[in-house]
Amino acid sequence: MSARARLGWALAWLGLLLAAGAWLSQSLTFSGDLRRFLPDARTPEQKLLIDELGEGPGSRLLLLALSGADVETLAAQSLAMRDALAMDARFVFVANGASVGLEAIPERLRPYRYLLSPTLDTQPLDEEFLRGELDARVQDLGSPAADLVEPLLASDPTLEMLKLAEAWLPAHAPQILHEAWFDRAGEQALLLVETRAAGFDPDGQREAVDAVGAAFAAARGDASSVLEISGPGAFADEIGTRTAREARWIGTVDSIGLILLLLVAYRSWKIPLLGVLPLASAGLAGLITLVLLFGDRVHGITIAFGFTLIGVVQDYPIHFFSHQRAGLSPWRSVRALWPALATGVVATCIAYLTFLFSGVDGLRQLAVFTIVALATAALCTRYALPGLIDPGRRDIAHSPRLQALWQWIERLPRPRGSLLLVALASLAVVAFSPSAFWQNDLSRLTPVPEPLLQRDAQLREELGAPDVRYVLTLQAADAQAALAGSERLRPALDELVAQGAIDGYDLAARYLPSAAVQRARQQALPAPDALREALDAALADSPFRGDVFEDFVADVAAARTAPPLQPRDLDGSPLATSVAGLLIEGERHATALVSLSGLQDVAAVARVAEAHDARLLDMKQASESLVADYRTRVLGALALAALALVATVWIALRAPGRVARVLLPMALTTLLVLAVLRGSGVELNLFHLVSLILAAGLGLDYALFFEHAGEDRDDQLRTLHAVIVCSLMTLLVFSLLALSSIPVLRAIGSTVALGVLFNFVLALLVARAPVGAVPAEIPPPGGESAASGRDRG
Repeated sequence: MSARARLGWALAWLGLLLAAGAWLSQSLTFSGDLRRFLPDARTPEQKLLIDELGEGPGSRLLLLALSGADVETLAAQSLAMRDALAMDARFVFVANGASVGLEAIPERLRPYRYLLSPTLDTQPLDEEFLRGELDARVQDLGSPAADLVEPLLASDPTLEMLKLAEAWLPAHAPQILHEAWFDRAGEQALLLVETRAAGFDPDGQREAVDAVGAAFAAARGDASSVLEISGPGAFADEIGTRTAREARWIGTVDSIGLILLLLVAYRSWKIPLLGVLPLASAGLAGLITLVLLFGDRVHGITIAFGFTLIGVVQDYPIHFFSHQRAGLSPWRSVRALWPALATGVVATCIAYLTFLFSGVDGLRQLAVFTIVALATAALCTRYALPGLIDPGRRDIAHSPRLQALWQWIERLPRPRGSLLLVALASLAVVAFSPSAFWQNDLSRLTPVPEPLLQRDAQLREELGAPDVRYVLTLQAADAQAALAGSERLRPALDELVAQGAIDGYDLAARYLPSAAVQRARQQALPAPDALREALDAALADSPFRGDVFEDFVADVAAARTAPPLQPRDLDGSPLATSVAGLLIEGERHATALVSLSGLQDVAAVARVAEAHDARLLDMKQASESLVADYRTRVLGALALAALALVATVWIALRAPGRVARVLLPMALTTLLVLAVLRGSGVELNLFHLVSLILAAGLGLDYALFFEHAGEDRDDQLRTLHAVIVCSLMTLLVFSLLALSSIPVLRAIGSTVALGVLFNFVLALLVARAPVGAVPAEIPPPGGESAASGRDRG
């Protein structure tokens, strides 16, 4: 094939990739729900943890602090921000201590105010009560609160709506200065915001954070005040920003480094360009498969981690490039390499195939992406890339520098019994390291800096926001039974507040009483005639006219005959989210949650819970059990992968000595990596385990190609060149990841970087056969021309 024809095929390949990329850009959407990387919940605590983390009110709260100006200025800015954000559909509620208006209760729910309010539990709606309330309204109309009271007066002379709205504010609120919340020092104005977007919706949380920033910019004007935003949504935005920033600089350095390395290694500008084609094909094939199988449920972490994993595929064209030489057609060269290359691909794919049975959606996506990508890259290297390579390349084996390095390597002693000593020493370090072996605390994997976490805890204490670790739960047959059970729990919770065991609590019955309580309050409402009679008597000495309160009489009459409010009736109102976050309804059961703030005495709360058929759940403990279950599944998958990998290598090589030379470097490397991590006090997490699989796959490839080179000196030199280039490229990528500030990426980078170093050295010393007189096996001549149809088969 002529050079022009090869260029044409390369451009056609590139055009096909660009077309596939354009289609993907229109079809591929990412999910940010981290629960896809958690196993299915097996216990009630684990299920509650997953639901609460993603949908509960704690995951939706943003804590805002304004500082840097005088108290009056900060209060005015806080009020302006509250007004702006309250009108924004992205927020369920905004609280800053300001008086609450009519919007707290929608118009259609206002007749229910006497069923939701506890007023009638202790006070009948009679003449004496109405007279006292009307006298109070006369005083209100002559006070600064007149603008707030006057719109309510005709339909609600007892101000039940205002009482309810104020009762629904956080139970333990900060001090109020100039009608706005401030911290105890009076230096920071505080706001509490609940987003409509769930905690596992990074796009929605980012929009909410941006909206808060825009509202602050408008309220600040020329003042010097500053805004702090804390909470899960702010952290998610911080994580996304930091990840994107690090991905850009790591990707830039990687790309430049890889291009320079290929240029130095092969001294040809074509090699970096041709080497990208199998890698790009692999990535696009993996993405297209994910879109076809998972639709819009493709997780962003799958893509990010998957592209890291398919870094292995860069080895395939590099081995081909290093073994190409004058006098040997590219097709014959790739056919000679195919047994070793195919064995490595099949073994690695089988290892990841086990993740399909892990029970974790994210790992299943990762397995599909990696398997398809590896297979695509290997097939492109075997059946497409040889047609684009110039057959007249120099032989790498004749490089003076490479031969000098080879002579030095030849003088290195071959390890024998020392390998057993290394293995025993590694096992001893792993077994006797004093630190904990497994890392079960999910919070330790967060990339959020510790100062921000401490600041979040401080703001939560100031605002009385719910504790994110402990929650009371009460199981019942249905939502009404759960509400009734939590109502019976309230006196004991009030006693805990009085004792100082907790600062406050929140539960669904605070917003929506049970149907039984609503019916009891209905029975306490007077009939329309009785209410008019009591109202007329109360108005006898009042400046108000009797016909002003017809709306009030009509509302009471409507509440007296209305069916009790159910949770579904709150849809479309601000109450819906508050109730839904504290009342979880299943098909045949319901769970009432009680969020706690300022928890001081865990034992006292646990005793109260036990006495009332409730449970105090430790969400940290639930998360640790979830991680332990996850790890058990991954370890099971690894065990199956190891057996499948050994079987694959045995079927390919069919000789105990050859199998041992290939598997020993990989197995010993795994032990050495574990020993270094454990000796450094590192507690292993799930990402270390997945990274060990990747390191093992790399080591298998190195050992397979050294073993495949046989005893031929030149072929061993070519293999050495290829493995050096492969290991340097991989080491560059993962060393940069090891420098990341994100714990997950750091765990992956450090583990794989160590694996690359150990695998290279051990494969060189163990898998490489002694140089003899027997040449490396080359396919018999059957068509040496690259243009021959038989060679391409």
